[in-house]
Amino acid sequence: MTDLCGMNIFDRLQAGELVSLQDPEFRQVDEVVARTLALTPALNASTDTDEVRRRISEITGAKLDDTTTVFAPFYTNFGRHIRIGSRVFINHACSFLDMGGITLEDDVLIGPKVNLITENHPLDPAIRRGMVCKPIYIKQNAWLGAGVTVLPGVTIGRNAVVAAGAVVTKDVPDNTVAGGVPAKIIRYI
Repeated sequence: MTDLCGMNIFDRLQAGELVSLQDPEFRQVDEVVARTLALTPALNASTDTDEVRRRISEITGAKLDDTTTVFAPFYTNFGRHIRIGSRVFINHACSFLDMGGITLEDDVLIGPKVNLITENHPLDPAIRRGMVCKPIYIKQNAWLGAGVTVLPGVTIGRNAVVAAGAVVTKDVPDNTVAGGVPAKIIRYI
């Protein structure tokens, strides 16, 4: 089913449209979430990296490259809008809320307990039960330290480093080190 503009709910979410949780099409999102939640226990019970790659590929619907390593546990609420390049390393206990889209380019390093959050709600209480999504892009060879949180709409530049514990609310340029809450540029590489 699509709306009058020809966009289905997944397109609308990825386009950053405010979508009400009561939208008649939202049941389609709920179905994907239910499937992902059902697949997650097997992913997180995996005992080797090959099995983790297979399970994540099943959740995302795209084959994870054999050069990429993900350590379980790994959490996602949706999974279908995650794209992961080659030679990527994702450490333990990361959470990817990906309805807005998450892209990790080649050679990205993700520390433990990193949160990539593409989903948000409006401040206005009258429409707060709606969802607004914006994509996250992690460019080639970027490194996110332990416990980093990246918020909706942020791009982390090529070769950038984000210090442990940072909360990233704005884009981080190429070849920089950012840290703090909210994250700010600390130095250039």
